[in-house]
Formats: sequence, C-alpha cells, structure tokens
Amino acid sequence: MRALLSFFTVLPVRGASLDGAAREVYLLPLVGIVTGLPGALLLSTALFPPGVVSALALGAALLAAGLHHADGVLDVGDALMARGSAERRRAVLRDTRVGIGGIGALFLVYAPSLAALTALSTESPLRATLALLAGEVAARSAMVLVLAYGEPAEAGSSSVPFVKTLSGPRHALATVLALLAPLPFLFPVHALAPLVVLAAPLVALFSLRLSGTAFGGIGGDVVGATGEVCRAVVLVALSATI
Repeated sequence: MRALLSFFTVLPVRGASLDGAAREVYLLPLVGIVTGLPGALLLSTALFPPGVVSALALGAALLAAGLHHADGVLDVGDALMARGSAERRRAVLRDTRVGIGGIGALFLVYAPSLAALTALSTESPLRATLALLAGEVAARSAMVLVLAYGEPAEAGSSSVPFVKTLSGPRHALATVLALLAPLPFLFPVHALAPLVVLAAPLVALFSLRLSGTAFGGIGGDVVGATGEVCRAVVLVALSATI
C-alpha cells in the first residue's frame, strides 16, 4: 500500500514509484478508507452544526487526496465544453487555464455531495460517517474499474502503467475487490443501502462510454473525475434512504 498512499494521498510516504503504485492499484479501493478517515472523525464528533461539519468533512476528504481528483473534474468539465475533435478536447484537458465548464462541473459534483452529506448528518452522525467512508471507497472502486476496462487515449498518459497492470492476472481480483469493498460501510446504513454498490460499475461504464466518444479513451483526469462523480452518486443515493 505504500506506493498507493504516496501516489493517491498527501501522506508523506517516501521511496514509492509510479510503477510500484501501478502494481498495487488493485488495492486502490482500500485507500478510500484512509482519505475518508479525517472526514469520518469530524462527522462522528458532531461538534458543529450538520452543514458546517459536512463541509469540513468533505473538504478533509478532498484534501487527504491532495485535491488531485478535483482537478480532474475541472479539466474534464472544460474539455467536454470544447467543440471539435477528440484531439482538440485532449488539448483542453492539458490546458492549465480554468473555464466555465470546469467551474460548472465542480458545482454539479460537489454541491449535491455536500447537500446529501448534510442531510445524512442531520438525521444521524453515524450514518453520515459510514456514508462518507462508503463514498470514498466506492469512488476508488469506480476508478479501478475504469482503469481495468478502459484504453488510454494517448501513449504518454499517466493511466498507461495502471491499465497495463490490470490487463494481466490481477484484472479479475481488481474487479471483485472494486465491487465488494464498499459493502461493509453500506450494510449498517439502511436495508436497501447495499444496492448503492452498483454506483461504482454504473458510473465507470458511463465514464468509459463518454470518454471514448469525447477523448478517444481514458486518461488521469478522466479516472479522477470518475471517482468524484461516483462519490456524489453514492452520497445522493444514500440520502434518499433517510
């Protein structure tokens, strides 16, 4: 896990490489427990009003991941607004400037996430805590599924070593772990909550189809944005069980 924590979190883990992270990527859903833990602790204390503690908890989860995946939401939002070929959209993905598409994407992903987490926290701090952990784990599950079944849009994409690793013997293991990892956090929330485990494969499928059409394949930004969308879907779905 050391390489994964170095690559996918802000933890000061040294001596890890991209290739090392690629070899361990099938364990990526477990990283969601690490990124979700600071926010989960905040939610469980209930020291602040639900809206405040939910904002702090969601922010803590984003910061624990280094805001890398939020950057993917920005880039993908801008690129989807661009007109032209897949090559033109990939160029926008690499552009460091932020446009209205990126800002709109941030709102569409994080506003529902915060609203849902606030609703869950108002009803039960424990339920909100479990929901955030489920969302973090499911987000990484969706990312793994995109890497396992996607094709890089460009040979120099940061997704290439991960895709290569998951095309081998670890493909089946990665898929099974991605589908099952969120379940322990979903069972205590509601009798129907385990159905939310379908969020990861459904969001991953949508992402693969959209990125294939828009960009000609996947890349690091697409993978990160997929995870952020999946978390939003999980939190919104769980808020409907209140």
